[in-house]
Amino acid sequence: MVRHRSHRVEFKRQVAQDYLAGETLHSLARRHDLSRNLIRIWIQKFEAGAFDDEAAAADTIETYEARIAALERLVGRQTLEIEFLKGALKHGPRPRSATTSVITGPAASPSQKDVG
Repeated sequence: MVRHRSHRVEFKRQVAQDYLAGETLHSLARRHDLSRNLIRIWIQKFEAGAFDDEAAAADTIETYEARIAALERLVGRQTLEIEFLKGALKHGPRPRSATTSVITGPAASPSQKDVG
């Protein structure tokens, strides 16, 4: 099965500009391991201005992906804080109604032997 490569807009633009500057399709195809037909398509798109739109869209996507990554890190940090605070509540100070002391310990409950 043939694996298709994807190329960045800047690379496509550079190949098209190299052709328009006088380099042959054959030399470009051989140097970059591309088909001549693909280079022709890139040249047509470059002349039509399609790469300008794609570059702007790629920049926008890159900006959004960076923002998403930052927000995911923030959510992860807040999740850790919430878990830490939940643990602190379990092991934190007891309410004043529950009397415990380092010296006396928790209030003792009467044993069944003493009740009788």
